[in-house]
Amino acid sequence: MTNQIKKVGVIGAGTMGAGIAGQVANAGVEVWLLDLPSEGENVNSLAAKGLERLKDPDMPGLMSKEAESLIRIGNTRDHFHQLEDCDWIAEAVVERLDIKQALYQKLNESCKESTIITSNTSTIPISLLTKGMPKKFCERFAITHFFNPVRFMRLLELVRGEFTRDEVIDTLDLFSEKILGKGVVSCQDTPGFLANRVGVFAIQCALHKAFEYKLSPTEADAFFGRPLGLPKTGVFGLYDLIGIDLMADVAKSLESILPAEDEFHQYAQPIPLMTKMVANGQTGNKGGQGFYRDTDAGKQMLNLTDGTYQTTARLQLPLAQQAEAQGVAVLLDDDSAYGRFAWQVLSSTLNYAAALIPEIGRNILPIDDAMKLGYNWIYGPFELLDQIGAQRVVERMQKENRQVAPMLLLAAKQQGFYQVIDQQLCSLEQEGQYAPINRPAGVLRFSELRQTLTAQYSNAKASWFEHDGAAIIEFHSKANALDSESMDVIRHALKQAQQRQLRGVVIHNDAQHFSCGVNLVAFREFFETQDYKGMDDFLNHFQQTMHAINECPLPVIAAPAGMSIGCGCEVVLAADHVIGHANSVMCLVESTVCAV
Repeated sequence: MTNQIKKVGVIGAGTMGAGIAGQVANAGVEVWLLDLPSEGENVNSLAAKGLERLKDPDMPGLMSKEAESLIRIGNTRDHFHQLEDCDWIAEAVVERLDIKQALYQKLNESCKESTIITSNTSTIPISLLTKGMPKKFCERFAITHFFNPVRFMRLLELVRGEFTRDEVIDTLDLFSEKILGKGVVSCQDTPGFLANRVGVFAIQCALHKAFEYKLSPTEADAFFGRPLGLPKTGVFGLYDLIGIDLMADVAKSLESILPAEDEFHQYAQPIPLMTKMVANGQTGNKGGQGFYRDTDAGKQMLNLTDGTYQTTARLQLPLAQQAEAQGVAVLLDDDSAYGRFAWQVLSSTLNYAAALIPEIGRNILPIDDAMKLGYNWIYGPFELLDQIGAQRVVERMQKENRQVAPMLLLAAKQQGFYQVIDQQLCSLEQEGQYAPINRPAGVLRFSELRQTLTAQYSNAKASWFEHDGAAIIEFHSKANALDSESMDVIRHALKQAQQRQLRGVVIHNDAQHFSCGVNLVAFREFFETQDYKGMDDFLNHFQQTMHAINECPLPVIAAPAGMSIGCGCEVVLAADHVIGHANSVMCLVESTVCAV
């Protein structure tokens, strides 16, 4: 049983609090955003600044003017009574236990008994947050840990306490998944929860190993990125993006709350060069310089040996390109500093994730979900282990006399972490059995579904599948760039769907972007070889395919997410119906090109 959430209160109008309020308003729900009263004429200035932050054109937290109209701002002195009839109140104040507990006392006295109260904390356990509070309060309390920026990051970590009622968790889960559009991951009340526990470990491990193997920032970022199925920012680029000082604080915070035997401590120690950088104001992008900086002469990177900056040149690293094209396992066969770096970071991170079971839960699925949703990994740790082969990883770690996590040993003896059993994808449990993966009602992830299906027609660029009486077309080239092979799959799916009298055709994928347009590499070859007939043939093939989509007697549905640019946008426009993600970006690049 769940309760409906029709009015929300958010206390704390900083980056996270304002972001939460903005996403609630984006979902069409009334929300009050409160912060401390200010001196002077505008007592609501802190909340007002939070609202203005949501209008940042570079990272807008609001989707429309209608959403903005649903946000009411105020202060905790004059408008606290507005919280009395809220269905959910999210606390996002400063990470001080005394301040949070004083606020909870006040909320407990003034709010209706059915009001759900949550904290956005990422460091303080529920047992401490609710210490001394009545049991009835504890029964309606949970942690809802959003990731920043709230509008764009899909992960929401949902943490229950010892006394939290099932009804409370069910209500938050349903509202967050269905209304707010989040990927909800249930977590145990453990330090760092799931995503930060594994993600910060991976970052710190990569950082320390880069210094150990004497790699430059660009070299380390080239391998701790796309070759491992991670964002292209890499480790040093990510440090600059987040803030070197902030990342140091995050590592220090985790170090202070994790048990002494936790492997994280091995990579938590500050690096002297980075301590000096923070002292000099070299804090990353926000400070104008960090491991990288932009100058009139071009982009420069920090020399990790002497701390000076030098101009960066575009690296040609065949091993990285090979791993990105063929899979991460390629790196394990390389004995260069690059291969050893990748192996050490990868094996340590994957083994660490496996070692967290059963501490953070008996199931591997939440960890994989958390890393994909919260850190934008293409594959979760256990999906990566299945790609490489758990047995292969175990054997090499044992040869190196390293301790192997029991869950990893179990997967090596079994058939991996994931198996398709009776046409259903299942995940390995710590007891050794495989349990079916069951998503909430109405939630279907094609990346999971496709593992239970056989492609009706497939090539290197696209595939189509039949499911539930419909054809599903998936692009799977790099950046889902489109070429003649992509068009072949679309034409084949349209023809077969009609012949088989299917219900319709869906064009969708679970990649970061729907399609970034035409395959420019292939197109460039037409120019370089002066194959103008080939160019004309491709353009005709593409246009005829778009015409086939448009004229198909069956309904054709495009379900884009991320970017749909150029030819990708044309595919969307040709469909009968579009079910687009709220954060989709669609455009025809030709509109940005002007003739002089």
